[in-house]
Amino acid sequence: MRDVIVSSTAEPYAQDIAIGKHCIRADEPTDQGGGDAGPGPHELLLGALGACTSMTIKGYAARKGWVVRRVAVRLTGASVDGTYVINRHLTIEGDLEGDQRERLVEIAKKCPVHRTLTSEVVIHTTEGSA
Repeated sequence: MRDVIVSSTAEPYAQDIAIGKHCIRADEPTDQGGGDAGPGPHELLLGALGACTSMTIKGYAARKGWVVRRVAVRLTGASVDGTYVINRHLTIEGDLEGDQRERLVEIAKKCPVHRTLTSEVVIHTTEGSA
């Protein structure tokens, strides 16, 4: 996996995220004091889960020879009583039987980002020259 480098900008909350040759800007919405120059950190987290979910479903269906034309994943997240709750809604377009659809919903729970978010995560933080 490539390193992710995040650098602050002159804006109050805007951050430049570099991943290999890709650049993304993160920011907070204007009502949170940001300039809305990009998605917020939690929105990026939801985007990572959604992308991984869709990739996992499409890959599994392809290996099984199932016809899946499109996967859409709608995610919302919010803190509820100290717990971050993510709601994920799948729309799977394809020529599928009911049991195949049920299996793809189960497969969604096995995507690597889902497994990371539902397992113990350890973050080591150091300070010094980047």
